[in-house]
Amino acid sequence: MMPGNLNLWKSKMMMTINSLNSKFFRNNLWRNLLLILFLLQFTACLKNEKFQVKSIKTNLGWGYTIAKGDKVIIKQTIIPVISKNKSFYSEEDALKAGDLVVKKLNQNISPSMTKKDLILLKIKI
Repeated sequence: MMPGNLNLWKSKMMMTINSLNSKFFRNNLWRNLLLILFLLQFTACLKNEKFQVKSIKTNLGWGYTIAKGDKVIIKQTIIPVISKNKSFYSEEDALKAGDLVVKKLNQNISPSMTKKDLILLKIKI
């Protein structure tokens, strides 16, 4: 082999190695960025705020609000599913109803109440 050809062969090998190295680091960079994005998304999901039930005093008795963070998503001032516009008799009754609604929300089912729910919770109508 001629000395000139050897130098040419070495330079071609070095270019190939450099090319492989840069592809390797580029691929790792993308993989690392995707991993970082996944971890950020995962931690954002873990910070999911929970529902909070609070009782509220009304002119005719008690009601409740359900909030997520600082945003009220449900404000219930009357007993649902009965024909009369009556508030809950006691703060305890309002909170029991609110807790049931939160339980349903956490299970991803409809938060609506039925007369059967009121009876099972022993809420005075």
